[in-house]
Amino acid sequence: MAKIAVLGYGTVGSGVVEVLETNKDSITKRAGREIEVKSVLDLRDFPGDLIQEKIVHDVDVIINDPEIEVVVEVMGGVEPAFTFVKRALEAGKSVCTSNKALVAAHGPELLEMAKKRNLNFMFEASVGGGIPIIRPLNQSLTADEITKITGILNGTTNYILTKMDKEGSTYEETLKEAQELGYAERNPEADVEGFDACRKIAILTSLAYGSTVKFEEIRTEGITKITTKDFKYAEKLGYVVKLLATSCKENDKVYAITAPFMINSTHPLYNVNDVLNGIYIHGNVIGNVMFFGAGAGKLPTASAVVADVVDCVKHKGKNVMTVWSVEKLELGDADDEVRKFFVRVKGNVSDLSAVNAAFGNVQTVTVDGIDGEFGFITEPMSERAFAEAAKKIDMIHRIRIDETTI
Repeated sequence: MAKIAVLGYGTVGSGVVEVLETNKDSITKRAGREIEVKSVLDLRDFPGDLIQEKIVHDVDVIINDPEIEVVVEVMGGVEPAFTFVKRALEAGKSVCTSNKALVAAHGPELLEMAKKRNLNFMFEASVGGGIPIIRPLNQSLTADEITKITGILNGTTNYILTKMDKEGSTYEETLKEAQELGYAERNPEADVEGFDACRKIAILTSLAYGSTVKFEEIRTEGITKITTKDFKYAEKLGYVVKLLATSCKENDKVYAITAPFMINSTHPLYNVNDVLNGIYIHGNVIGNVMFFGAGAGKLPTASAVVADVVDCVKHKGKNVMTVWSVEKLELGDADDEVRKFFVRVKGNVSDLSAVNAAFGNVQTVTVDGIDGEFGFITEPMSERAFAEAAKKIDMIHRIRIDETTI
């Protein structure tokens, strides 16, 4: 029998316990041994819950227990999670986590600690929730040179943008509804400002190229400035608006960005709606690969965590190699990236003199009922060139365009 401990009995932690119990027989077959939760760390007590007999309030009880082989960290945040995970590894216990903040900040360091001790540090659930993506990058796609990764990696923002698109609701109205449904936190900043998706693309990019991408260095914009007018223009043009986290390799340089993009029906992520997530990968040999499913939620995320636990139990005493060096990957200058832009500008479409002088030939668009402004799409241009040209017009808003096709 393999005994494990769970740090945190919140949504995901309780899900891990539930998945282990619900699928006990099949998990035992796949792991080669029965897996039992021996201890659960939480500050709270749970009177009336069967888990209460396993609740401990001091992490030392778990760290110092020689019977516990694997520790599941589902507390969230960097501290005290980082300290607890380090201590668990030092005590000879493998660790599985769903904590993207921890992985983005300390992933390579913890992987190296595990490797030196013939242990494992696994984090499948930290990026795609229930979508398997870490293993494919580590194992299935190792023969490929990855040239592009693009993902809808945050269910909260995808839900908000989908509702705004389909129902014409405002950002504020939809955010409030998302909070009432439990899709958005009371403080939604990490989601709506793009930080959550940014951390996830930093992890994926680090794994794809083997060196550490600092999430703080990725250009990141959220969805708070997207309005119902933007969606009306998008509909007229045959686009939808999605928060994309993307990285690509061009001329031996890696570029990364997290921001709202307009995409059309030929884009692989066009139909990824509501709280679902999707991840698109292009390899130089395999071509296009898509991963799609529940990117969050109690049981989907817990399922991915338990899959890691099974892997740790199966490979006890053996490190499953993950190529992610502490060496920093220098990202290319984001201002050098070239793409089209959709722009809303004050004025009348009959007078394009200022726009043409700044941007050259553009494709214009107007929407019935929206007065005093018009929209246009630029030719492909660098972010730097766009920023310079935008100074010469009375711009209301701009959204980047991703022309990736299936």
